[in-house]
Amino acid sequence: MPATSLPSSGENPDDGTGIPSGATKICDARGMAEIHRMFRAGFGEGPALIGGVPDTDADQADIVGDFLAMLSTGLHAHHEGEDTLLWGRLETRAPSCAVHVTRMKEQHAQMLVHLEELDASLPAWRASGRATDAASVATALAGINAALAVHLPDEEAHIVPVMETVITPREVDELSEHGRKATPKGKMFVQLGTILAAQPDGGEDWQHEHLPAPVRLLWRLVGKSKYERYRATLVK
Repeated sequence: MPATSLPSSGENPDDGTGIPSGATKICDARGMAEIHRMFRAGFGEGPALIGGVPDTDADQADIVGDFLAMLSTGLHAHHEGEDTLLWGRLETRAPSCAVHVTRMKEQHAQMLVHLEELDASLPAWRASGRATDAASVATALAGINAALAVHLPDEEAHIVPVMETVITPREVDELSEHGRKATPKGKMFVQLGTILAAQPDGGEDWQHEHLPAPVRLLWRLVGKSKYERYRATLVK
């Protein structure tokens, strides 16, 4: 069923949420919150992972740094997808959502500062393992976590409900595909395991909703054990 058409004047009567009055849900955008859980959990455990690396242990710093780099790549891609594929559509189709979109753009810009700080500080620490280099990584990570604590619930409360009334299933898939393409080479099972572990039930429902049967089988036969071995090296 198509979304409710906007009045020709461009005015969009609603209750202040940005959702057109009488709008019908036309897509399922729960995936936004599901991916957000990965970023909350992954970056959230970052301080403890950094703190668990002994001074000058470059090998362990490289493992932890690689994990944080994977998360950074994923969050960059997640936000780039929204910047290029989502905001313009929301502004056009739900004009009164523009105030929320403007705030999202500002939050993305603030997040980008912290992500770039993380990206810039990781190489030195991964190479040296020194506590002095770890301090710069930890500072950037603190900024990311503070920004996520503001941005993610705001987006889930004010953007996702509007998406579900004006964004098509194909367009939701396009956003998801943009994120998947950014998965670093060789990190498919690590990233998948990180997503699954962040879900409330450990990812059982998520697998059945998002993964075809052959991929679920591959995860059970190969991916899960690879992820568990990886976690054993990551968490000391």
